[in-house]
Formats: sequence, structure tokens, C-alpha cells
Amino acid sequence: MGSAVESDKKHEMDMSCMADMNGVPMSAMGPSMEAMACHMYVTPLRAKQPGDEGKAKAVVEAVKATIEKYKDYRKAIADGYVQANPKVKQPQYHFNNEAYAREADTRFDPTKPTSLLYIDTPTERFKLEGVMFTAAPNATENELNERIPLSIAHWHKHINFCGAPADKTAEYHGAHPKFGMFGSIHTKAACDAEHGTFMPTMFTWMIHVFPYEPDPKEVFSLNDDVPHVR
Repeated sequence: MGSAVESDKKHEMDMSCMADMNGVPMSAMGPSMEAMACHMYVTPLRAKQPGDEGKAKAVVEAVKATIEKYKDYRKAIADGYVQANPKVKQPQYHFNNEAYAREADTRFDPTKPTSLLYIDTPTERFKLEGVMFTAAPNATENELNERIPLSIAHWHKHINFCGAPADKTAEYHGAHPKFGMFGSIHTKAACDAEHGTFMPTMFTWMIHVFPYEPDPKEVFSLNDDVPHVR
């Protein structure tokens, strides 16, 4: 009986997080993003305005032209991109440019993505599939809309982070983590009760662009677990 009640409570907790997803179905996100559902805020789709499609298409074309040379990841490294978590096997690898990230806090330049996104394939180590743009964490949704229209794509940010106290850092990991981006704790009250450090927002606003994606609906996909390049 107890386990059934606990299961019901967990389901209720998970469903309470869905408001921050603004109607984006879990099926559109993939396991990696879905596991962070309680720690994600996704911008709602706006009504399409004249010029939105053209603006988004221009960004995608600029991205494609810019990153062509980075199909060789060594050229990305030469231009200041640094692989994140190089010792960790990942479904998608981020190569980050700190200088471009700082610049993105105040201005948008589609030729300077904060991150390059790579995947492994059976025949190629670090196959380029797209980019990630960022914006300052305090940017308004109207400002994001000026960069890439919110009628076309969803921006997202990571929220409700509970940092583990020093004696509980092991609980960032495992099948049922308590702390961090995949943790069960997603409210300040619950975090305080565990003597953790609660942060309402982590990192910056983010958006992924996959210019090689053959399906136009997937160019701004939230699913990082499937390849977006052939």
C-alpha cells in the first residue's frame, strides 16, 4: 500500500512540473530533456507574425554557412571552442566558446554560436549536427523573440536547481538522484529541508539549431537524443 501511495505522489509531483513546459509534449523532447522536466522552463509558442518565418530562415542559413568549416572539429578547437565534459560519454557533445557566450548576453550574432553540437556515428567521431545559442538569464521573452521568433521555436532555460550539501554530493547520481538537474527536488522548501542550496535559474537561456535537419519541423528540436544530421 505504501509503495502505491508513494508512486501516486511521485506522479502528482511530476505532473505539477508540466506547467513550465507550456504545452510541449514529453514525446517531443527525448529521454535526456524529459528527465529534466521539473528543471526546465520552455517558452510558449506565440501567434505567428509577418516576417517571423523569414527571420528564422535567415538565422538557419547563416548558421549553416558559418559552421561548414567546423565539420572538422579540430578547426572548432583552433577557433576557441572547448569540449565540455570530455571524459563523459554523451548522446550529444557541446564544444563551447566562452567569448561568444559573453557576447551573446548582450547581442545576437548568428555567425557566433555559443556552442557547436556534435554526435558520434559508427564511422565518424564528432560529426557536426548543429549549434546552441544562448542569451542572458534575465533576458525577456520579447528579447528572445527578436533573436529567433517564439512563434517558430522554443527557447528554454534550466530552473529549480538544488545544489547538494557537501555530505550528500553522491545524490547527484544514481537511478533516482535527489539533487541537481535530474533530481527529484525542485522546490525551495524541499531543498531547504535537505540543507541544499536552491537556485531558481541556472545558466542562461538556450536554443538549439539543427540546420542539416531534413525535416523543417525538427530544425529547432528539443530532442537531443536523436541525430539531426544524416
